[in-house]
Amino acid sequence: MYRRAYVLLIGVAATMAILTVVTALSLGRSVVDPEGFLGPGWLRFPLLVGLALLADLVPRALWHSRMRLSQVPDLVKARWREHWTRERFTLVALGIGCFYVTYACYRNLKSFLPFVLGEKKYDTELHALDKILFLGNDPSAVLHTIFGFSWFEQSISTIYLWYLPLVPVLVAVWTIWSRNISFGYWFVTSQVIAWTLGTATYYMLPALGPKFAFPWLYADLDTGASQLADSLFYSRTNVLWGDGDGLQSTAAFASLHTAITLLWALMVQYTIRSRIVHWVFWANFGLTIIATLYFGWHYVADDVAGAMIAVVAFYVGGVASGQKFERRGFSSHPTTTTSRVPLGPDGRDADVRVETDEERAPSASRLNLSRLFRRFRRRADRPAAPTGD
Repeated sequence: MYRRAYVLLIGVAATMAILTVVTALSLGRSVVDPEGFLGPGWLRFPLLVGLALLADLVPRALWHSRMRLSQVPDLVKARWREHWTRERFTLVALGIGCFYVTYACYRNLKSFLPFVLGEKKYDTELHALDKILFLGNDPSAVLHTIFGFSWFEQSISTIYLWYLPLVPVLVAVWTIWSRNISFGYWFVTSQVIAWTLGTATYYMLPALGPKFAFPWLYADLDTGASQLADSLFYSRTNVLWGDGDGLQSTAAFASLHTAITLLWALMVQYTIRSRIVHWVFWANFGLTIIATLYFGWHYVADDVAGAMIAVVAFYVGGVASGQKFERRGFSSHPTTTTSRVPLGPDGRDADVRVETDEERAPSASRLNLSRLFRRFRRRADRPAAPTGD
């Protein structure tokens, strides 16, 4: 059913692994397991899956049992039978496994960049292009003047930094909780394509980024994002001229922050119905672009290239996972699903509800608190879920 997604996921991960091993052997360097906010990757991703599995089974059972602990075991068993099918386990294992391999290879190939290409960089040309686009002004001067408020600076720094833990978390969320399994394949396939294309662009147009090439323009910034840039600078120095341990993660073109946050926003727009969630992820994407320029992580061209990577990865991942694009690509519907949720006569997933005219109206996007309270009140009045098999 998902043969194209299987082939693409395994093919991309295998290609990245081969390139990484060959490059490491040719340079005489080791392949390093990238560290994350939950430790090394071999521990981080299984731990995320385990935590997500517990979060799926236990809180849901407590909610449906109205905190009646005697009913929790039966509800957990029912959820296990309904949701954790062979198809779901295949998606979780294949999706997260291929994503981890691709991401680990991305980090290593990015670290090998200065050893493969030497000191040739295009920062001067990219910075000159930025000044042309900003009518002779440096982008940092313009943005620091417009947004140079302490509260704004700290806010977008936080937004820029929460990208790091969200990368593995959202992969786990889409593979484990997507109601239609094709959405999980769409998300993870698009992710591995985006990280792979981003790796390729690093080698096509090597650059350090404004913060590293022109550090005096950002000397007055003191936030978590600027401190992270300083730590990456020292990591690069250690890899190039120190004991060589660890990974260097300095590369500008293209912006993977832009690519991945746009990919998240597109996936939310096409697979999640909540307009509030849409706003959150589109706002996150917009503020991330501002942060990339404000803190000197990227040039304008980096963000444009990152957006192009996201669009390509989103479309190719959608086609591979069985999505049918409509209205010139502005909407889609799945044409494949699990065996438990068959397709309707029109070829659509019978479990995916079609948006009504009322839901398309502008008023539907406004937060109606009274309607929200009525919904919670009706839910509280419902009888507890049955516990029998």
